[in-house]
Amino acid sequence: MSIKIFTTGGTIDKTYFDQKDTYHVGAPQAAGILERANVAVDYEVIPLLQKDSLDISDTDREFIFATIKAAPDDKIIITHGTDSMIETAKSLQSITGKTIVLTGSMLPSQYRDSDAIFNMGCAVMAVQTLGSGIYIVMNGRFFDPLTSAKNVTLNKFEDSEFIQHRYY
Repeated sequence: MSIKIFTTGGTIDKTYFDQKDTYHVGAPQAAGILERANVAVDYEVIPLLQKDSLDISDTDREFIFATIKAAPDDKIIITHGTDSMIETAKSLQSITGKTIVLTGSMLPSQYRDSDAIFNMGCAVMAVQTLGSGIYIVMNGRFFDPLTSAKNVTLNKFEDSEFIQHRYY
């Protein structure tokens, strides 16, 4: 089973420039993450974008959609920034016959305490075991993008119904 991993940037790919006290979206980190985790599945990493997710536009989402829809593969992971991951996942809803998992991280993958390795590992497992559909995999869970939200206060994803009852 081969898995295609399309990268779009986001925190998972960010690097820190100390002299500028700023972050920059760097080269895709997915292959390095999977190598460090000793993942033993066949995969290919294909860079699509190199952007912070707040900078991903509707045109970018159309490009992501067209690329994923045209891909002959049915097991797909998309690395993406967490701030607009749900929006991109929703834009892919009309694609059928594929298992598409979006994942990312809250901290750059090169940080020792980053959740990137865990999230990528969960995404690899999810794409192999879940049925066709669009999923977000973060924080050890998978989410339906139509009923989930990023909780910025707690720095994690949750079901939006849970968030509504908890915070409203």
